[in-house]
Amino acid sequence: MQTGTFSYPLPQNEPILSYAPGSAERKALLAAIQQLKQKVIDVPMYIGNQKITTQHKVAIRPPHEIKHTLGYYSMGDASHVQMAIDSALKAKKEWENMSWENRAHIFLKAADLIATKYRYVLNAATMLGQSKNAYQAEIDSACELIDFLRFNVHFLSNIYAQQPISAPGMHNRSEWRALEGFVLAVTPFNFTAIGGNLPASAAICGNVVVWKPANTQIYSAQVFMQILQEAGLPDGVINLIYVDGSVLGNVCFSHPQFAGIHFTGSSKVFNQIWQTIGHQIHRYKSYPRIVGETGGKDFVLAHPSAHIDTVVTALARGAFEYQGQKCSAASRAYLPSNIAPTVIDKLAKAIATMKIGTVEDFGNFINAVIDAPAYERIVAYIDAAKANSECKIVAGGTYSNKEGYFIAPTVIVTKDPHYATMEEEIFGPVLTIYVYAEDKFDETLTLIDTTSPYALTGAILSQDRYAIEKATQALRHAAGNFYINDKPTGAVVGQQPFGGARASGTNDKAGSMLNLYRWLSARTIKETFHPPTHYAYPFMQ
Repeated sequence: MQTGTFSYPLPQNEPILSYAPGSAERKALLAAIQQLKQKVIDVPMYIGNQKITTQHKVAIRPPHEIKHTLGYYSMGDASHVQMAIDSALKAKKEWENMSWENRAHIFLKAADLIATKYRYVLNAATMLGQSKNAYQAEIDSACELIDFLRFNVHFLSNIYAQQPISAPGMHNRSEWRALEGFVLAVTPFNFTAIGGNLPASAAICGNVVVWKPANTQIYSAQVFMQILQEAGLPDGVINLIYVDGSVLGNVCFSHPQFAGIHFTGSSKVFNQIWQTIGHQIHRYKSYPRIVGETGGKDFVLAHPSAHIDTVVTALARGAFEYQGQKCSAASRAYLPSNIAPTVIDKLAKAIATMKIGTVEDFGNFINAVIDAPAYERIVAYIDAAKANSECKIVAGGTYSNKEGYFIAPTVIVTKDPHYATMEEEIFGPVLTIYVYAEDKFDETLTLIDTTSPYALTGAILSQDRYAIEKATQALRHAAGNFYINDKPTGAVVGQQPFGGARASGTNDKAGSMLNLYRWLSARTIKETFHPPTHYAYPFMQ
């Protein structure tokens, strides 16, 4: 037997390409977009060694160009969920017994394939399927996904190296086992990187996975699945299926080999999942791991000392990048009365310069929201604000679904700090501002901490270090990712491990070692070299 201790040093974060005019990457990305648009593909489910299609075809259309068809995916049913579970369990023994270095190299190769051969294809698929501009796709489906894959290998190698101490005459060791059963990964539409990381982080630990992406992310999800296969991922380790959530839950949550769920989505759905698992806890071989990152109602707090242009930029980017469809997006802001009029005026002027349209025009800062239900929900909030005497729309407020689901970046100023758009998650390009009396900073800290059930991200903008210290302490539990003099979005793997508490999830910090512990089950082994031969102890003499 050949053995060795294999080193996987801390990687560097993947560099972000600029896609500036005349750059090679800009030309390559535009070419990839055109190539994808020229084809109408049939997207199968990937179960074991099979690519399965059904008669139930669902069209995939760009949210910004709803008359164009990119392809069709095959909608599955309960039988396909069961097939995926059976396939995963069939692959489990061989996969979890594979040597660590061979398992690791599959994901490292996948990262390299994304960084090189598939970078523009995966970015283009994300842009078309999820309506992201070039920069938002680059930081997501290229850089963040590459980072997840590379950093998780490094993190896991460190975990495996963690061993207990041993006393004389014995040796202690720990082994880090995969969970007993299968893991379910349920992933959202808004980040291709999250869609890839949730199944991959469990699989890299030796687990087998059933993966259900959001229907509106299937177009890019199937590209990542092809990359994993090319990287050498064995059949059945990750099974990609497209089914209704209720169908998925009925089969998975009643299965005795259900070992855990890796989830990103709404708090309401996560609450239902947790409740369902709890009611069926007697069915399972082991207590399932429940890991979830859910909603957010993320805040930006400006202190009276804050730099005006810094506040304006933090709000413009934090609230409206990717149409506000980030769980970390700034959606409520608290501005002091001394700088509020200037900030609001400059923000409105900045928004007026934001171009809206398709992803193929790189001059567009704003693209479409994800689908018709999202469009209708967001529009309802805007219309309600227009009709409310406590609110004033100072920017945006317009929308159209004629060519795509376009909503202008909208800023609402409200006199009511508990107005609906200050408390409820909207998940769209809507920012609500409340102006507080500049001498009421302390009271505003309490208001922020108690207004929302969520606790995902938040930011303090201030040049007063005492105010920064006070806010950091007062808002200790209001945000799992807290930003000082920056927007509350843009967490980077290895730099800002991501997650929140309260109604925002279990705070298991994707992008760090903490998340991987949840997909491992430790076993301690003690070996005694000189076992005792009589029961009596010396004190008994």
